[in-house]
Parts: sequence; C-alpha cells; structure tokens
Amino acid sequence: MQFMLMINEDESVYAGPEGAALMEQVLAGHMKLAEDLVAAGVPFSGERLKPAATATTLRFDNGTTTLHDGPFAETHEELGGFYIIDVASLDEALEWARRIPVPKGGIEVRPVWPMGAEG
Repeated sequence: MQFMLMINEDESVYAGPEGAALMEQVLAGHMKLAEDLVAAGVPFSGERLKPAATATTLRFDNGTTTLHDGPFAETHEELGGFYIIDVASLDEALEWARRIPVPKGGIEVRPVWPMGAEG
C-alpha cells in the first residue's frame, strides 16, 4: 500500500548562517533516509519543494475560483517536500515517517488513493 509522507515545517529555521548549517544537516538526513529505504527494499519517490513564497493557490467556493499567492493555508508551517513509499501497513509508514529529519514541524502520513480505485 502506498503512503504519502508530507513534510510540513517552519521554513524560518533555515534563515541566516545557523539556518544554512541546519539545512546541510537536514539534507544529509534525507540522503541517509533514502539510502535506508533502498537498503530495506522499500519502493519510494520524493522531492524537495521550493519555498512556500513561490506557491500559487487556487481556492474554490461553489463555482467561484480565486487565485492567491502563497501556500494553501494561513500557517507558519509549509509543505516542504514529500515521500511516497510503498509499504505493508500504516504502522510501517509511521516508522519511516519518524525517521524524516524535521527541525520544527510535522509529518502528515496519508494513504494514496489510486486513480480508478473504489473506496
């Protein structure tokens, strides 16, 4: 079963010289996680996203569509990246999610609903 692990984090922790060093540590952690997924035989994909300031959001309200600069919601955490992993259970997906390096934020774990699949 596929799960998407959405990395929601506070981008402000990466500001300044200390933030740049933290970013290097976090990226090294992601590289290690990818190596561990490969070693465990877990099929996966993932990408890093550009900062939330580069986002454009479409909002829909009963047939009216509005366009907004920025991320989906008013929050101090933005979607920074994601993994899609193929594992046997939610418990296994949660174990992998716990290993994602996030200095400040959270990981949303959600099952993928394959196109054309019912229920």
